[in-house]
Amino acid sequence: MTERLTRDEIAERVARDIPRGAYVNLGIGMPTKVSDYLEAERQVTLHTENGMLGMGPEAHGDEIDLDLINAGKIPVTELPGASYFHHADSFAMMRGGHLDLCVLGAFQVSATGDLANWHTGKPGAIPAVGGAMDLAIGAKQTFVMMELYTRKGESKLVESCTYPLTGIGCVSRVYTDVAIFDLTADGVAVTEIYGDDTIDTLRESTGLALIDRAVPVR
Repeated sequence: MTERLTRDEIAERVARDIPRGAYVNLGIGMPTKVSDYLEAERQVTLHTENGMLGMGPEAHGDEIDLDLINAGKIPVTELPGASYFHHADSFAMMRGGHLDLCVLGAFQVSATGDLANWHTGKPGAIPAVGGAMDLAIGAKQTFVMMELYTRKGESKLVESCTYPLTGIGCVSRVYTDVAIFDLTADGVAVTEIYGDDTIDTLRESTGLALIDRAVPVR
């Protein structure tokens, strides 16, 4: 039996697809791990919505400065040339189309690229929209990083979202522990498969007419 990707392995895979020199925002949760796998020579500049440009990897031990955190309140490092600014200016960058890419987590992604990641609609659940709506509509490209199935075994990649939407038609690629999915004008294409799943098992579990462009990776 082969293995699906771990969260760190998904983060490393996402990092490989981030273009050299890009300005990128990493969402709260799983996407924050991507910063640990970005090679310095790629010259990727990370933006945080709480007002920092030039964020480095997560801080550990003596590197930790409690005044230096990302939007998820995780201690981070700063890279040479890092800058700080008002929260309002940070959101102006997000909304104004100045970011090349954002990487977000999700509760659901639809086959047409709709994103639901701020509320499940469950009574009593605390909504957590944060800056996701601003990123989803403002970044030039949106990647989603998530585990494909819920704890109940239900696919988070769906024909149509049943949770409140964050953005419409904004997601172009979904990275999961099972496969990578490109959301194209022709439909949802599978480009890589991990573990024991096949295109047929993925079609069955997602309920989608997936386009097969994949080779098993491991």
